[in-house]
Amino acid sequence: MSDRTTPWPGDPDDLHDAGTAVPPATPPASDAELRERLAAAVDAVDAPDAVFAVSRGGRRTVHCGGTAAPPPVPREELRYEIGSASKTFAGLLLVQLVRRGLLTGGEPAAACLDPGRRDARDPVTLAHLVTHTAGLPTLPRDFYARGLPAWRTNPYARYPADRVTDAFLRHRTRHRPGTRWHYSNFGVAVLGHAVAAATGTPWDDLLAAHVLRPLGLHGTALRAADDPETDAAGRAGDGRTPVPAFDAGGFTAAGAVRATPHDLLTFLEAHLDPNGVPRALRTPVLRRGLGHRHVHTVAWFRHPAPGGPMYFHCGATLGQQAFLGFRPDTGTALAALCTRRFRHRDPFVTTAYGLLAEP
Repeated sequence: MSDRTTPWPGDPDDLHDAGTAVPPATPPASDAELRERLAAAVDAVDAPDAVFAVSRGGRRTVHCGGTAAPPPVPREELRYEIGSASKTFAGLLLVQLVRRGLLTGGEPAAACLDPGRRDARDPVTLAHLVTHTAGLPTLPRDFYARGLPAWRTNPYARYPADRVTDAFLRHRTRHRPGTRWHYSNFGVAVLGHAVAAATGTPWDDLLAAHVLRPLGLHGTALRAADDPETDAAGRAGDGRTPVPAFDAGGFTAAGAVRATPHDLLTFLEAHLDPNGVPRALRTPVLRRGLGHRHVHTVAWFRHPAPGGPMYFHCGATLGQQAFLGFRPDTGTALAALCTRRFRHRDPFVTTAYGLLAEP
């Protein structure tokens, strides 16, 4: 079944997101009850370090814990690897660049990366890449062979930017771009390189100028800190075996963000603020599946909730996990983080999702 897409937003501020107006937040029954819920969530995750940070109506509550001894730097002040949840930063950056007239979203990615290249009849555009409708696989075909020697340490580090762009320029899609949805780290990685080429500005600098500095995200970066105590230390699925700091290689836009819990709450609160990030971030651009029941925005998965839609994105590296989400109907933002690789029947995502879904 083909997916149904809506046009890329030409002017995000003119879009209307039905059902996501922000009413006055409904506070939880009590601070004590919320803290009990967060404490139970930390225990359920069963990780060396876990942080559940909630903002409701602008009031923040953070609970930390874990099976390991507390690190030298308090857990809520560490920077955590958020893996694929980095794509929400990529989506916001692209929308901001479109809003400011620097891009349209309709630029053919191949032309951005190779200006002398002859345009295809149905080119893959920046909008296709950010919405996972470019017809690309999850990873390049030769990624697994190159990454295998470092599969349990840092496979992405073995696949640099030039290989990402070369693999994209050589790839031939089976389906017309914009007609099928397939989640793709490859596609969002290409997006980062294409946007950098089109603007003549490195992705790191664009993100800093248009997202991190405007939102005051001083505890967010795309690379490990020089001081290892600044960053949370990942563990394998057993919760004990150390895992090296994640190196995204050529996949920076798709998964390189590391941030403190409070920076992540600030990022999410901006999505709840009517004067914060553009409303286009909450507007559906793709419906797929049986009855088109799976809804996606430029950067978020969108699920129904009793009072209105909730938005979320998960992420994982080899040693850490993240869940980011927000609900306009309750004015709630949630950033959940832990330092243990996902495992079979892992409780992390279901625990975080359940907290966000609570009224």
